[in-house]
Parts: sequence; C-alpha cells; structure tokens
Amino acid sequence: MTESKPLITQRSDDGVMTLTLNRPGKLNAIDNPLAQALLDALDAAAADAGVRAVLVRGNGKAFCAGRDVSAAPTERDLELVQAVANSLVRLDKPVLFAVHGWTIGGGLEWMLNADIAIAASTSRFRFPEASLGVFVTGGLSATLPAYAGLARAKALTLLGEEFSAEQACDWGLVWKVVAPEELEAVSTELAHRLATLQPAVARHFKRVFNQVGLASFDTAQRLETEAQQSLG
Repeated sequence: MTESKPLITQRSDDGVMTLTLNRPGKLNAIDNPLAQALLDALDAAAADAGVRAVLVRGNGKAFCAGRDVSAAPTERDLELVQAVANSLVRLDKPVLFAVHGWTIGGGLEWMLNADIAIAASTSRFRFPEASLGVFVTGGLSATLPAYAGLARAKALTLLGEEFSAEQACDWGLVWKVVAPEELEAVSTELAHRLATLQPAVARHFKRVFNQVGLASFDTAQRLETEAQQSLG
C-alpha cells in the first residue's frame, strides 16, 4: 500500500468491504481528505446491496492517532468527523473495527461507533481532548457511557489517561483482544461471518439495538457540536 490515497477500499466476492486508513506516515491521523474518503466509502456501502459487512482497519504502526493537529481545526473538520460517526451508526450493515497501536481521540470515537471492535494486545487508547482544550465528537457522550458507564466515561475523558487493550475489553469498549500477528486473520474471518447473515436480520439487529441502547445518540452529537463550537 502507498500513502497516495488516504483510504484504501477493497471488496470481497462475498460482500465484505474493507476500508483501510492509509496515512501511515501520520499514524493515520484524521484530516479532511481522509474523513471525506471514509464518508464517501460508507455512503457507497449503504447504496450497494452487494455489500453485506464493512471492516475498518489502519495501515502502518497505528490505527489512528486522532485528528491531525498540524493544521488548526475548522468548522468543516467538525462536520466531517460527526458525519462519519453518524454514517457508521446509521449504516444498515454490520461494521467491524480492527485496531492496533495507537487508537486515540477521533479514531477511538469512531471505533465506538462500530458494531463490533477487536484490538491487538499491543493497542493503546486515550482521549486527549480535554487536555487540548477541545470537546469530544462522534456521539462519544452517548457511546462511551453506554459501553463503559457514566463514571468511567467522565474519568477517561477528563483525565485523558492512557489505557490498554485488556482494560478496553474489560470495560466493554472492544469485544476481543488478540495477538498482533493474529489481528488481520481474526478480523477478516469475523467480517466474513457477518457477511453470511441475512441482510434483513443484520439490519434489524443493528437498528433495534442502536435505537434502544444509543437512544440519545442524535442529542449527543448535537450537544457535542455546540460545545465544540463554543470552545473554538
């Protein structure tokens, strides 16, 4: 893979669309071209009846180092990050994330928009937003308390402390932890298992669980955007 395209898209014969974040020189930090490419790919997956599951992973030493801070944030940055999160949650097909290395900030927020996430045992996680003077995005104020509990969500975001893959699994943020050398094979196998589900069955499971378990997701995104704008 090269770094000429911010996102690599592949499609298997049985309907697995694999989306690989491809800014390895920047640890796949999120900039507008990457966010736009991911949003476009998710829109394409939604419109393609032949896509039955989506696998998202990262190229290089990390899954995603959060927002690319080499440039000042803009209103468009916020719009795109929120749009990707909304698309991940609303997509009527299962989404699996396979993460390794650093999974930070916006990348971690997107991971929590997935239906299932697995992590390499060497993965490290962190929410640095408070220390950077910005607010969280991606509906995190709904997803993180839903998965980890309100008290832990406040501590993780306010303190911004690094945590391990094992902790992430214990807290319900990832479903399974595997050896780094097994991540690709295990995630690919799981994605193909998801693709064997009847589309209507997968759609209803995702829709109902999200409507009940993440009932406040839309409100969370709206309030996050307002908070981010007030701090900007």
